[in-house]
Order: sequence, then C-alpha cells, then structure tokens
Amino acid sequence: MLTHQPITRCFMTLCFGAAALLAAAEWRSQPFETPELLGSRVEKIRAAALMQRILYKDIALVVSLQSRQLKVYQKDEVILSFSVAVGQDEWQTPLGQFRITQMEKEPVWRHPITGEVIESGPDNPLGVRWIGFWSDGKNQIGFHGTNQEDSIGQAVSHGCIRLRNQDILDLYDQVGIGVPVMVTP
Repeated sequence: MLTHQPITRCFMTLCFGAAALLAAAEWRSQPFETPELLGSRVEKIRAAALMQRILYKDIALVVSLQSRQLKVYQKDEVILSFSVAVGQDEWQTPLGQFRITQMEKEPVWRHPITGEVIESGPDNPLGVRWIGFWSDGKNQIGFHGTNQEDSIGQAVSHGCIRLRNQDILDLYDQVGIGVPVMVTP
C-alpha cells in the first residue's frame, strides 16, 4: 500500500470539490447571458473540464471477459478489483478500447427487445448506477449494478458488465467521463 495515499485522496477530494463548485456555478447562470457573462461561462466550463482531466488522468479500467474481472488501475497499480457478469453468447460484450461517455445515478432501464421501461428502484436491472462506455447509436453498453447479484461471475447480460450494487458505488466514485476502458477476451 502506498504511504502517500491519504495525500492523493485529499488532492482528489479538493479537485472534485472545485469541479463541483464550478458545475454548481454553471447551473446558476443567468437565463439571458450578455457577451461578458457568456465568456465567463465558457471559462468555467473549461476549468471544470481541466479539473476532471487532472482528477482522472491516471485511472484506467480493464475488463477480462474470460476471468470475469474488472480491474481499476491508477498508473500501473491495481487499486480495485471486482468480479463481474458479462454478455451472454447472443449479446456479447464488445472487445476493444473505449472511454466512459455517460454516468448516471439511479438509472432508468429500457428493455433492449420489448422496450419496457423500469424506473429506478429495487426492481431495476441496472441497480443504483450506470457508467456507459459504448453505443452504436441505438444500444448502449456499460457498467452497472444489478438486482440479481447472484448473476455475478456468469455470462448472462445483454452485453453490459454487471457489478454488485456496492461495487458499482465504489467504482462510480473512482471514475469520470473520458476514463479509458479496455475490454479483453
């Protein structure tokens, strides 16, 4: 274990806090912006994007479909490891290199075949968090929790990578938009 880990966590917390404050300021911007306010808004957005790159620059996710493991790397060190469920034969998890494109708390699920919608809650197959990293414009693939935690370790999903709800909460706190994801056989 690294001895400077508390300092790193403190720095990460400060960066996240600064980014959150910038985002909050953005939400409170005036509905009718003058050119002066628009310039200020653009600078806030750029600063928030820079803070996010600083915060997550050394984080990478690697999924092994064969071992059904997700490893979270910071630089070259594994900082977290989770057992996961992956796509079944007819709905395989795509292989390749991706980046996180979407993050959502308490997601709503739409069945990929029937279109049935299930709101967030205990019956939602996505569990408590969604971290998307692939889309063909119609379907999406990502990491998510599950209401069927006994499926972890199996090839049973529609291509997504399922984690236990507590594990997806832990992962959600470690990543952000743009973090690289590698899915290996």
